[in-house]
Parts: sequence; C-alpha cells; structure tokens
Amino acid sequence: MISQSSARVLLTMTLLSMALPPAPLTAQGLSQGTDEAVEKESVEARRARFESAESPLPYRLLRPAVVEPSKRYPLVVFLHGAGERGDNNQAQLKHSVAEFARSDRQANFPCYVLAPQCPTDGKWVEVDWSLKKGSGSFESATSPVLDKVLQIVDSLIEQEPVDAARIYVTGLSMGGYGSWYAAAKWPEKFAAAIPVCGGGDPTWANRYQGVAIWAFHGQADSAVPVARSREVVSAIAMVGHAPEIRYTEYPEVGHDSWTQSYIRDDVFSWLFAQHR
Repeated sequence: MISQSSARVLLTMTLLSMALPPAPLTAQGLSQGTDEAVEKESVEARRARFESAESPLPYRLLRPAVVEPSKRYPLVVFLHGAGERGDNNQAQLKHSVAEFARSDRQANFPCYVLAPQCPTDGKWVEVDWSLKKGSGSFESATSPVLDKVLQIVDSLIEQEPVDAARIYVTGLSMGGYGSWYAAAKWPEKFAAAIPVCGGGDPTWANRYQGVAIWAFHGQADSAVPVARSREVVSAIAMVGHAPEIRYTEYPEVGHDSWTQSYIRDDVFSWLFAQHR
C-alpha cells in the first residue's frame, strides 16, 4: 500500500505536470503510421460493426471479428454523454466508441464492446451536474438505467465467451460520471476504468481498490469543471490506491477531451493489459 507521504509525492508530480506543455505524442501516444486500409475506413463502416439489441434497454454490441473456440475476450462497457440520449439505438455511437471497431484495434485487441443508450430523461448516475465539488454527490442507490446496464453485462458473461477478469468501463461527460460511479460501486466487476471529462465523489475514494484507473480531462472544460476530476484523483491517491491511478489533463482543451483520448495507442495498450 502507498503511504500517505508517497501519495502526496504522486499528487504533487501530477499537479506539476498540468502546468507543463504536453509532450509530442509518438507511436505510444496518438495513433500514427496506420496502414492505408485503416485510414480509408469510414467511421460509418466501423459503427456498422455494432449489432443492435433491445433488452433490457437499447444497446449495440461489437463482437470480436473472429471468436476462437475455448478463448475468452475482454468486455468494454462504453457509456455515452448526455447529448446522445434517446431511443433510436444509434446516437450512442456518435463519439469515439467506433475507435474500438477499427480493423487494427480489433486485430490487436479483439474484444466485445457494449454501447447502451440511456433514455432521454435518464442519467447513468443521479447526480447534479452543476455541482462544483463532488463530495457526497454519489448516492448508494444505483440509477435504474445503470442497473439495467449491469444486467446486460451479467447476461453477456453468461451467454458469450467473455473473460470475467477483463471487464472495463469507460465513458465521456455524463458517461464519465457513470464510469467513476460504476468502478466504485462494483470494484469486483471491473478491472479498469477510463473516465473522460466526468466527475466523481471524493468520499468514495477508498472504494476503487483493485481497479486500475486512467482519467482524462481538459483544463479549459466549461461544461464539467476540471476540478471534478482533480479532486477525486487526489483523494484516490491519498488513500493509497492499488493497482494504479493515472491522470492526464490537456492544457487549453475544453469539454471535448474524448477525441484525443480515445485515438491514443497507449490508452488501448494500457487498457487491455489490465486484469483482475
């Protein structure tokens, strides 16, 4: 376990890095040098690989291109933002989830990706988005929508060759809140979480033990204040989190910190290396 003094050093280093200009991203960062076929592949073609389903709420499911006998595959739960709510079972594919369907991604990291759609009047987490600070904002009772997502996850584990030790949750904006909540509510379920421009509850910091976390936020985010990520990352570091807590903050970037986060090769390599 990390001592409190070690946690403070980690926190100090994290905060100092926020003031530094971002280093150029190489092959370990933003995707570079992809082959011509991948570059020509349209987002629409990638989205078309997600199968449609309706139970117990609308969702899309990406399957591995090839499912080998006796092999099990990771499952990624992708939670969309508020602007993609509805019932058309299509809007949730708008931002970034199609990155998982890229041919090169599926070749290197074959997996299932669950992309549920939240109803127009629902939220992944029943929390006030206008709060400047998150302490005490998470309720112990799960929202009906997120509870249905977990039901789908459990059914996929039973029906598909899913590796139960490699289930991940990620999401952007409203889905970032959902990712912070789900990883703390069910740490025995998720091996890793990638919350992007969302907000957590610092009082839940000790609930993340066993879940690897990499959070992202734009420093100039006017929709979800960057302090919402900073405070929960700081709290998690202070309780001596294991196995790992990472935080990347993009200088001068607004609410859309997801585009540059989900195209990074190092994010995919890190995520799919995590297991319980």
